[in-house]
Amino acid sequence: MKQDPPLIPWTGYACLALSMALVGSYVALSKPLLAVMPVFVLAWLRFAIGAVAMLSWLRRPADEPALDTPARWLLFLQSLLGNVGFSICMLYGVRHAGAAAAGVVMAGIPAAIAALSWLFLRERIDLRTALAIALACAGIALLSLQAHAPEATSGALPWLGHLLLAGAVICEAAYAVIGKRLSARVTPRRIAALINLWGLVLMTPLALSVVATFEPAALNASLWLLLVFYSLAASVWTVWLWMTGLRSVPASQSGVFTVMLPISATLVGVGLLGERIGAVQMAALLMALASIALATWPARKAAAR
Repeated sequence: MKQDPPLIPWTGYACLALSMALVGSYVALSKPLLAVMPVFVLAWLRFAIGAVAMLSWLRRPADEPALDTPARWLLFLQSLLGNVGFSICMLYGVRHAGAAAAGVVMAGIPAAIAALSWLFLRERIDLRTALAIALACAGIALLSLQAHAPEATSGALPWLGHLLLAGAVICEAAYAVIGKRLSARVTPRRIAALINLWGLVLMTPLALSVVATFEPAALNASLWLLLVFYSLAASVWTVWLWMTGLRSVPASQSGVFTVMLPISATLVGVGLLGERIGAVQMAALLMALASIALATWPARKAAAR
């Protein structure tokens, strides 16, 4: 019989924080890969490398019950939104808007988790959370007022990038809400392996449609290493860490740790990729971080009691 989680699940907190820091890192570091390969090919290679790495994780543990129909549908939906949907929206969003902009827009994830919890789990949203959602939306709107994103590539459409990144936020929030339900009945390693396998299946026809435009010779040794890191971080480490953390941390409280995603993405974009963050982006980032504080304050108070 499963034991109750500890009162202060420090291990779960560490897993959630590290998971989101890795997500922010690979969001930003995907930009050099996108410069030399199609989005669908990059996403397919991510799932393929992850499938090889997690082959042994597919086996069901002896003490784990067999998957019922609702659990199978949840796994499919989590992969469709959290793997495929997030990957497509995030990668195309980064291509059009840049990594620093991705960090700002994705700061709205905690508010999105609260909104989906209200919509699908019937959790009440208090005034503080409603204000956080409004503030996050205002930050995204402020960012979208920029006529030009200096870090975007030639031919990019910043407004489209911002819209796609907002879609990635919704997908990530759905991934978190579904993951909480699954983590109570399926081990974190098996969840990671199964949703990655679904991602590989769903992405294959999309990758085949553009594979002819991919030139493997465009990838030098450093880019191949970056591809392996991106694949393992996106498909293996972040999923396993997040699902492990959700076993001892409530879904609503887990939103606080997504602050590591925009901070990590922005730091990598500015510090390693040479992107610039202007006054408008900085103001939007501060508004987004303020929305995180508003959205998670009730959860921290509840946890302290």
